Amino acid sequence: MNKVQIIGAGLAGSEAAIYLANKGYIVDLIEMRPKYQTHAHTTQYPAEFVCSNSLGSEDVLSASGLLKKEAQILGSTLIKTAFKTRVSSGNSLSIDRFGFCKKIDEIIKSNKNINLICEKYIKINPEIPTIISTGPLSAQELAQNIKEEFGEKNFSFYDAIAPIVEKNTINFDKAFWASRWDKGNADFINCPMNKEEYEKFYNFLINAERIPLKNFEANYFEGCMPIEVMAQRGVDTLRFGPMKPVGLFDKRIETQYKKNQFYAVVQLRQDDKSANLYNIVGFQTNLKWGEQKKLIELIPGLENAKIVRYGVMHANTYINSPKILNKYLQTKKYPNIFFAGQLTGVEGYCESISTGLLAGINLNLYLKKRQMLNIDNTTMLGALVEYITFEGHKIFNPINSNWGIIKEVEGDKKKLKDKKFKNELRSKRAIENITKLKNYIEEQI
Repeated sequence: MNKVQIIGAGLAGSEAAIYLANKGYIVDLIEMRPKYQTHAHTTQYPAEFVCSNSLGSEDVLSASGLLKKEAQILGSTLIKTAFKTRVSSGNSLSIDRFGFCKKIDEIIKSNKNINLICEKYIKINPEIPTIISTGPLSAQELAQNIKEEFGEKNFSFYDAIAPIVEKNTINFDKAFWASRWDKGNADFINCPMNKEEYEKFYNFLINAERIPLKNFEANYFEGCMPIEVMAQRGVDTLRFGPMKPVGLFDKRIETQYKKNQFYAVVQLRQDDKSANLYNIVGFQTNLKWGEQKKLIELIPGLENAKIVRYGVMHANTYINSPKILNKYLQTKKYPNIFFAGQLTGVEGYCESISTGLLAGINLNLYLKKRQMLNIDNTTMLGALVEYITFEGHKIFNPINSNWGIIKEVEGDKKKLKDKKFKNELRSKRAIENITKLKNYIEEQI
């Protein structure tokens, strides 16, 4: 029976390990936590969500929703588990973060083909079939070894985590339940601000004391921008970003429904299955904890909110994938070595899960001497892989799933101006092509 190594039991590594174990491989799943804990993780469990608990929209007409659907078709265990541990969040798929990682822990530990080994992996062995998926918080020793082996520097950017508060400490005389434009259930807690309240909040935010950044220059990822950095772009930036009031209405107040009822709105999203914890949407931050407390107290409805997790910032690393990887997520230098997850330059939970699954599928096909999965940019997963392995980048930066990277559809130009119609065609094409690939996999193995 073949033996493989998976390095890192995050989302990508857990997905790959489960897939390969279910295909009959003996899998050594090597994870340094909890023996060597990071400053972003809080549990000992695999597949921990360290930032938001949301995997984004489940609508296949959205880029994120389409990627989930593709992963489901290809047999993702983690996406399946996410739906089983979901919490209410309108049209998005959000999970009970602790319930989810505990469930993945159970799946891994109950699989007789998986050996979960708690130690640091610090040196690549090209002779052993391996998937490296240690994520953006890889051990320094491994990061250095990757640089030495592949002759390319890692790039660094900062990532940030939003605070979480207890629901029963929120003042619902001011806060209200609603979803934007009443789509789906009213699953979000909304804290409204008038102009005076917003300006007071904004002025405190841009002058608040931050935790000093160490060792390297900040290169912020746009998809997870600290709120204090975003605020520096202009006084109204937050009102058109995470604090936009458009489409949010407190039905206890009589108003003209088409007009903005508030000057700005802070939203909170459910973070656990029992609905006791809520994270503040878009409030990733590097403010000192005392400053965070003062800032949150300036939000109407959160004056006495109990903070159970403060926001933190940490450095994320990723490899120069266009130089190191081919389209199968296999290294060009060592055929036995694959990479997956955020370490490759994809950004996001679904992106990590999907690349972990793809690396597992391709490693299996490679070891069985079959043609690896040729997945193209007519699918969202294929478009992500094409992006991170494209050698023509002048500057290679991390990326989320988005419609801008997927191949355009052909047809009547007038009809294609309708965004919904265009996305329906893209989604239909992607699902058809992923289904063909699934059938190909089943024929080969």
